[in-house]
Amino acid sequence: MSVIEDRPAASAPQPAEQRIRPDRRFRRKGSGDFTKPTVGGLIGRYALLTLVLILFIGPFVWQLATSFKGPADDLYTFPPNLIPTDPTIENYIKVTDLIPVYTYAWHSLLVATGAVVTNVVLSVFGGYALACMKFRGKFIALGILVSTMLLPGEVTVTANLLTINSLGLANSLWGVFLPGAIGAMNVLLIATACRMIPQDVLDAATVDGATTWQRIRHIVWPNVRGMASVVAIFTFIGQWDDYLWPLMVLTDPNNYTLTVGMAYLNGNFSPDPRLIAAGTMVALIPIILLFSVMQRFFFQGVQEGAVKG
Repeated sequence: MSVIEDRPAASAPQPAEQRIRPDRRFRRKGSGDFTKPTVGGLIGRYALLTLVLILFIGPFVWQLATSFKGPADDLYTFPPNLIPTDPTIENYIKVTDLIPVYTYAWHSLLVATGAVVTNVVLSVFGGYALACMKFRGKFIALGILVSTMLLPGEVTVTANLLTINSLGLANSLWGVFLPGAIGAMNVLLIATACRMIPQDVLDAATVDGATTWQRIRHIVWPNVRGMASVVAIFTFIGQWDDYLWPLMVLTDPNNYTLTVGMAYLNGNFSPDPRLIAAGTMVALIPIILLFSVMQRFFFQGVQEGAVKG
């Protein structure tokens, strides 16, 4: 006697269109594609972008226009006139006659470039040690790094100044450079990037006989160079724009950096806004060039996720 089992009848296959599309019953009425804003939303976005553009780019454009204005131009009209009626480049010539602006810019470039090199190299080594190595006192070292970020830099200015004086580096560019040779935030940023590297890859390289330097060079560096470019850009801008520390260390006008030299121009001569604007534009040129060269790594390098060997 045969036993007949009651099996549920196989349901007919649904059309592909019904399987892919979500049930329209769960859609809100009037909801659409969020990537396509409404007219009101589009107007609001462009209005917000215009406001941000005015707030951030407006002062730069005003300074650039002021640096080319002649004596016949009124600097204090409202709304400001961004097109000079008496254009001239004499302001750039006069500012170099009053102070050695290019010498000061060279001093700032030396300090900023040295800080970029040491911060990138030491941050990669320190970040690799914190993220990928196991040693006693690792969490203590991490806690010390984090604790140094809780205090503002002005708190440690006196201690740094006494240290620089005891080393005989006062009134020198070495004294300006040394406290900024490494930053705790930069080490933590690189350590965060190193944690994204699979530990199995590092272990496999160790089994294959790779040294620590080879692991850093062939595995770690290709994956953290995006973050290293971020460290480089922010370190350069921070050192280039630093004013308080060079002002305390340097006493000889021949050793001034550009920021201190511009304050010297404003304080010891008749403050002509045209000359100050010209000097400001000279100070901005290296930063603009650096960001133009590094922007590809700045925006895309952080997202590099593939392990390159």
